Amino acid sequence: MRVAIVTRNARAYYRAAKVLKEYGIPFHSACPGEELPLDVEAVLTSREEYREVEFPVKVVIGENFVDELLRKLNGTGRAGRIYIAIDPGERPGVSVIADNRVLEVYHLSSPRDVETIVGLLNKYPDARIKIGHGAKRQRALMLRALGEVLGYDYPIIVVNERRTTPKVGGLDVSQVQDIVAAINIGLREGRETSIAALLNVGEPTKREIEYIKRRSRELSGNITISSRLAREVALGNLTLEEAIERQGRG
Repeated sequence: MRVAIVTRNARAYYRAAKVLKEYGIPFHSACPGEELPLDVEAVLTSREEYREVEFPVKVVIGENFVDELLRKLNGTGRAGRIYIAIDPGERPGVSVIADNRVLEVYHLSSPRDVETIVGLLNKYPDARIKIGHGAKRQRALMLRALGEVLGYDYPIIVVNERRTTPKVGGLDVSQVQDIVAAINIGLREGRETSIAALLNVGEPTKREIEYIKRRSRELSGNITISSRLAREVALGNLTLEEAIERQGRG
């Protein structure tokens, strides 16, 4: 899904849907104000609803709208933008992307290792941060650390990271995968939100709690953390290592 038709105008919708089908471009349908899937990269809307639709890449459904749409999907509408892209995980990958070119890449030591990202923001003051939507608990740890430095209202772009991680062989496989995933996240469009909004993850499920408890046994060898500590890990308030340490002291 790369395109969304966002309009209440039936004529505009019919026209856009007909052309997208002819070009074989998959699309999502919505009305202004509705939340869009994370993998939407561009929005088509009517001229009268253009200001009402809040999305970074918008195209008016007009005479030759498909030409403009294809240009923007191919990246020509993003010249001059710099993105610091993060693949969240136990050891996050980070890339700096400008005009679809990779400027720098990093492999961080932990989700709380945000000094590199803050340094990159100082180096590239106009850069925007993108972050993948996966690895929820590690992402929450990183966002909390960033929020403490940048403020929780800091704008951030969340990107659907499905199929961003390649299959590779050889040494340091995970390091290569994390960095390549960060590059792919930087090249994708996403949805702008705030750090605070992304931290509003809701209560973890029973399945998530049990998974974290199982991981604690695997990581420690013989310690199973409590459900209470597993919840704190799921919410991004503790690392799994910190929870194991607390359980061992208890």
